[in-house]
Amino acid sequence: MRLTILAAALLSAQAAIAADTGPARIVDAAVGDWNGDGKPDLAVLAEAAADAEDDQLGIYIYLRDDHDLLRLAASAPGKIWGSTAVDGIYGQEPSIKAAGKSSIAVHSQNSAIGRDRWEQTLTLAYRNGQFVVAGYTYSDYDTLDPDAGGTCDYNALTGKLQKGGKDQTSEPRVIAITDWKDETGQSICGN
Repeated sequence: MRLTILAAALLSAQAAIAADTGPARIVDAAVGDWNGDGKPDLAVLAEAAADAEDDQLGIYIYLRDDHDLLRLAASAPGKIWGSTAVDGIYGQEPSIKAAGKSSIAVHSQNSAIGRDRWEQTLTLAYRNGQFVVAGYTYSDYDTLDPDAGGTCDYNALTGKLQKGGKDQTSEPRVIAITDWKDETGQSICGN
């Protein structure tokens, strides 16, 4: 009886996620072998219905099962900011791409509005049965002050950190994509 209830709850939750991120809400996708099993997997950047008003997008990663069917392996709604409006402003579009053999790069930006412009890339990797933030790259600049702004590149798995072109070290961290917050990367980079 408990297994039946648990199975029903899991199927209900998966159906809710699928309904919330239907095909019309997908803004970008990437294919790669994220878990190294030789089968093509899928990563999707999609707008959830609940996040539509504040330009938040989710990252949804699907792995192939033993029957070569895609199954949701990671669901991280509301993780990336970006404009997806058809009549939106260029320079605020998010993207997701395959990076290397088994990594995923999720890019967001504001290179269009205001004086504070920025770009951010999260690099995701599959480690120990979960998708983690393996890297965080951030750069910003002020259109009116050429001396303001900076760059930061953090390898979360090794703790290697480069800020403003200078090598530093930080604590290595294993941060699941489901637990990631932009404030985490900004605190590491000192933004």
